[in-house]
Amino acid sequence: MPALEALRPRLAPLALAVGFAVAGCLIGTFYHPAPWPPFDRWAYALTLLTALPLALRERWPLGVLAATAAAFAGYLLLGYQPSLNFWCPAIAFVSVAAGERRGRAAGGAVVLAAVIALSGVCGRLPWPVTAVQALIVPAVACAFGLAQRRLARRNAELRRLTVLLDEQQRQEARRAVLDERFRIARELHDTISQHMTIVTLQTGLAQYTFRSDPDAAHRALGVAATAGRDTLDDLRRLLLVLRTYDLPQPDGGPGAPGPDAPIPDDLLADIGRIPALAERLEAAGLRVEVGFSGPRRPLHPGVELCAYRVVQEALTNVVKHSGARAAAVTVAYRDRELRVTVRNEGPSDPDPSRRAHGAGSGRGSGHGLIGMRERAKIWHGSLTAEARPGGGFEVCLRLPLEEHARPDRGRSG
Repeated sequence: MPALEALRPRLAPLALAVGFAVAGCLIGTFYHPAPWPPFDRWAYALTLLTALPLALRERWPLGVLAATAAAFAGYLLLGYQPSLNFWCPAIAFVSVAAGERRGRAAGGAVVLAAVIALSGVCGRLPWPVTAVQALIVPAVACAFGLAQRRLARRNAELRRLTVLLDEQQRQEARRAVLDERFRIARELHDTISQHMTIVTLQTGLAQYTFRSDPDAAHRALGVAATAGRDTLDDLRRLLLVLRTYDLPQPDGGPGAPGPDAPIPDDLLADIGRIPALAERLEAAGLRVEVGFSGPRRPLHPGVELCAYRVVQEALTNVVKHSGARAAAVTVAYRDRELRVTVRNEGPSDPDPSRRAHGAGSGRGSGHGLIGMRERAKIWHGSLTAEARPGGGFEVCLRLPLEEHARPDRGRSG
């Protein structure tokens, strides 16, 4: 089938040429009114020479016009009926007007007008009819040729735009892959940072109490082992996603879905897991109170993931940098907004902006708050982080909900 599609543009001119040749020979055989002589071998030969070159009119338009006009002129001068083979030179000139430069097209129009005038003279038409015919036929053929030229240019422009659009779509697909990989990188950062904080604190506690309180050291090592297993499990699932994105797709496109593609349920961390997160952090020495207000309802997986990761990052910063022993997490479901607030009662830092960026201990990189704000922007939300007047710190996340509703599904936790 592809081979047939490739041959179709070449078969059309050949079919047209053969059709005119066969029609001219048949009409000449059965129709030769007086005073025109019947067809003989010269008439058949000149008819074929007039029509068959049309098969090559797209490749050599000017040469085909010259050959067709010469054959038709010879046919007329031998006295055969001029009504036959009349349109072959005109069709040849259509290709000249469509594909040749203006000067050559003008020369072709003169050749066509001359042979059309010769047909009128040989057909013994009145001279006004002959003159009008010699002017109108080239004009009509030229109009068809120019229309064909415009159509060819539009098709060429359409093909160019199609190629550009295809390339743009490929670039967008590659950009979507990179965006998805950056998102996964953030997931890896948040997961490892939170769990490794717990592991570090608990192993340090176990080392400190190993001889004085073996039971406390045993519990601390158990918490660290659980956090380590959770880290390995999250890493395994996220790396599985990366390998899945690298697999080729049946249509040959990129492996990664677009930014708005749904996230698989087994890779989600949602709002329902915040209490479990609080329990793990309590084992690290931070007492966390979790409260919900408003009617709880299912949200878009990305919104739930955003809220969970912001809470995770904020609480991790509390453990690492604030020195606070207590924190409170409030999740408020409102009509058009989800508001998540994380507060801690730690001592006031003389430079709150440093603590906001994880710099209270002098070792922060500032990426935590930046990452949280980037997550909020993805879902058209906002995030504020500021010191509280009475001491401590507050992170507040606001996410609009009307744009991110999704069908109901089971909620874990």
